[in-house]
Order: sequence, then structure tokens, then C-alpha cells
Amino acid sequence: MFSVASYKPRHFNLSGLEGISDKTLEMHFELYEGYVQQTNNLTEKIAGFFKEGQVDWDKVLDYSELKRRLGFEYNGMILHEYYFENLKKEGNGMPSPQSLFSQKVTGSFQTYEAWKNDFIAVGKMRGVGWAICYLNPANGQLSNHWITLHEVGNVAGFTPILVMDVWEHAFLLDYPPSERAKYIEAFFSNINWDAVDKRLNP
Repeated sequence: MFSVASYKPRHFNLSGLEGISDKTLEMHFELYEGYVQQTNNLTEKIAGFFKEGQVDWDKVLDYSELKRRLGFEYNGMILHEYYFENLKKEGNGMPSPQSLFSQKVTGSFQTYEAWKNDFIAVGKMRGVGWAICYLNPANGQLSNHWITLHEVGNVAGFTPILVMDVWEHAFLLDYPPSERAKYIEAFFSNINWDAVDKRLNP
């Protein structure tokens, strides 16, 4: 039988962030909850295609489309959880020089400023998507990547360390699209570097 997992929206207490309004957060949380709901709905529909543990191949096109949509919705759910987790009111500003993240940055980019400039440049790229700093578990190196439609561009086997949402819904109520740089600045002022370090050392 096909096992159906059910997910529940997580709750994040982020009221009072610097430069990211509570109104934006309220809208963003509702969007996130929609991804959770759609993940559950699609999973249930996919389960309905199985008969005695096998797909009904007479309906394989419908099945394939649902599976493709599930990747978008599921990754949308997970990436938003990473994003909200690495934010907090009165964030640390910069990571501690003694932090594990600072050590990894030095080994990968030589300086924190070099890493930050690269991450910001990724976040400013045209289009909507995500800027994500990943850890390569094979060699311990950090690298920054642009992710488009949630499921497009993620690096296989790499671990997300810092996730920034740069879809317009993440900042449009606070900044016009032409001022994405101000949103990115606000994002950095609210980073929870302790959460980032925990992802490096689970």
C-alpha cells in the first residue's frame, strides 16, 4: 500500500523583525500554509492512483503531472521552513568570528565579506527564486546558489545552510521590486546565526 504522510504548518514567532513588517510576515505565513495544504492534497491524490501497490498505467499522464507538481509544492514548504528558521528578532548582525559558519566561510571564501558579497549578488539576480548557501558534505566547502521554482537548481546531496526567499511576496509590501537590495539588507539584519551553525553541525 502507498503510505500517505500528512504535514502540519509550523509556527514561527518572528514579529518585530527589522525592515520586514509583520504584515509581510502574515501574508508569507499564509502562503507557506498553502504549500503545506497542497503537499497534503497532492500526496492523497497520488495515493489514489495505486491499486494493489502499483500505479494504474491507464492514467499515467495524470499521475505524472501530480508528481511533478508535488516537487514544487513540497520544496516550497521545506524552503519556507528553512527561511523562517534562520530569521529572528534582533538578529546577530554578523556571525561570531568563533562560530562554525565563520570557520567554514574562511575555508571557502577566505573572508566573510567575500562570501557575503557573493551571496548578495546571487540574491540580486533577475527573476524570482531563492538564494541559498549550501554545504558540500564531501569536502566541507560552502557555495552560494540561485534556486528558481523551489525544485529547480537545488544541488543534489548538498545541505542548505542559509536560505533567503527572493520571490517578490517576501518583500513587496515593504519595498518595490526595484529596491530588492534594501530587503536583502533587512534580511541580513535579522539572521539567526545560531540556527545556521546548527545546520552545519546537526
